Amino acid sequence: MKYKNFILLFLLSIFNSNYSQANDLVISELQKGGKIVFIRHSLAPGNGDPDNIDLTKCNTQRNLNQEGIEQSKNIGILFSNNNIQIDKVLSSEWCRCKDTARFAFNNYETFKGLNSFYQEKFYKYKDEQIKSLKKYISSWNSEKNLILVTHFVVISEIFNVGVSSGEMIVSDKNYKIFGKIIVK
Repeated sequence: MKYKNFILLFLLSIFNSNYSQANDLVISELQKGGKIVFIRHSLAPGNGDPDNIDLTKCNTQRNLNQEGIEQSKNIGILFSNNNIQIDKVLSSEWCRCKDTARFAFNNYETFKGLNSFYQEKFYKYKDEQIKSLKKYISSWNSEKNLILVTHFVVISEIFNVGVSSGEMIVSDKNYKIFGKIIVK
């Protein structure tokens, strides 16, 4: 039994070490600047939004819970503690994205190109939004990093990968992925 515990701890330390090294490499890339950080909004339990969603009224949307608020603050702490320079923070118009941006970075602007198209009533805007987002990214030029707070469907459309709540994908303007960071 003693050896089983030792082996388990050893395997966990290897996994955590590799995970930490991967995060260190991604953070190092962010410290160099010029990267694009796609962040899926922090934890907002549920799926989709009510049919009566109104983007101007947060009480008609799925919103961050307390864990999501803390996760958002921890995202900001990650950037601050690692001296990661930020050029601009753009957010979807959904309240859970705006709140993620606000709790993490304080200052942000909304950008329709980051809006969700998960539900049928918004899906008709998908192509226009993705085109607008890609145009913005192609014209963006900074030695600092661009932060994009958005939704699962947008990130999936750009990279063809899934992401968890609060997960970040770090890429360049050509959508080359340098890695992911998950903040709890």
